[in-house]
Amino acid sequence: MIKDKQKLTLIENLKKVPIVQLACEKTGISRATYYRWRKASIEFAKATDQAIADGVLMINDLAESTLLSTIKDKNITSTIFWLKNRHQAYKPKIELSGTVTANNEKLTKQQENLIKTALQLSNLIIKRQNNDNSKPETK
Repeated sequence: MIKDKQKLTLIENLKKVPIVQLACEKTGISRATYYRWRKASIEFAKATDQAIADGVLMINDLAESTLLSTIKDKNITSTIFWLKNRHQAYKPKIELSGTVTANNEKLTKQQENLIKTALQLSNLIIKRQNNDNSKPETK
């Protein structure tokens, strides 16, 4: 548990303003001190990472709330932004077209063995337990 008052204050500041430089200034420490504390304590590093994540979520909520307010005020730019990013029918679309050709070259024995090994490692084929020379079963 973190007991140092300055560290706790910094963590609280990061929750409000998830920008290291600004939180450090508000706490009265340098960025170098912040990074030194992070390096010295995994617990502090995890706590600050969580505080920054919480702060980002809070800022995202605030930004979305502001955006919704401007949409209610009939701001066309905000409306377009919302629709392009949140409504399937208005999202930017990319159309791809082309052809695919298969080149059916015979594999070398080494290539066949590499593919067989890769499939076995990925569990896409089952190795036969008996030592017969039949092909392995696929799943």
